[in-house]
Amino acid sequence: MSDAAPIAVVGTGTGVGKTVVTAGLTSWFREAGVAARAIKPAQTGFPPDDDAGFVAEACGEPDAATCLRYLEPPLAPRVAAERTDERLEYDALLEACRRELDRTPVSIVEGIGGLRVPLAGEREVLDLVADLSAAAVVVARSGLGTLNHTALTVDALERRGVDVRGIVCNEYEGASVAERTNPPELERMTGRTVETVPPLSSDDPRELAAGVRDALSDGFCDRLS
Repeated sequence: MSDAAPIAVVGTGTGVGKTVVTAGLTSWFREAGVAARAIKPAQTGFPPDDDAGFVAEACGEPDAATCLRYLEPPLAPRVAAERTDERLEYDALLEACRRELDRTPVSIVEGIGGLRVPLAGEREVLDLVADLSAAAVVVARSGLGTLNHTALTVDALERRGVDVRGIVCNEYEGASVAERTNPPELERMTGRTVETVPPLSSDDPRELAAGVRDALSDGFCDRLS
């Protein structure tokens, strides 16, 4: 693998905004002159879901992202493969990820759902993040309930020796007491820096990625590099 540790963008669950954060980070690196590439190990719900396609469109370059396996049912990868009688082996998926990591100086690996989502065989998304020796960015919801989900996610990563570089609270409006107090409370609970990304109204992947880049601090992005 390349000298730089891959960055795993992982979520506290499904639909928290991993893909738009992945697009924002990948485009940030590429605009800084670093040939970063996003890797989606497995995509379920395809079509219409295509996270790698979204990132490539956000960056304006087809080679900005790749997906290693597409599965049609919108389920956990292991379950989707089983339902469609497709072969999905963890060791093969891990090796494919490592080959892709060798091809680029900075790789951003987007997770599938949350960390405990069954990936292949008896392995989960968490196993892949740990086996790739990746550093992690945790994407979380901003509202009530996120403290528990996010702290448990960080704990699970730390138990596997994964370096958590920071937390991103997505669609942050600060409209409630819970939202306003969640970022500082998460920093207290986890000891990790928390960034916020506001709701982004555009449907254009490039504009959404730009919105993420604008919301994240320079210091946060620099820590990833």
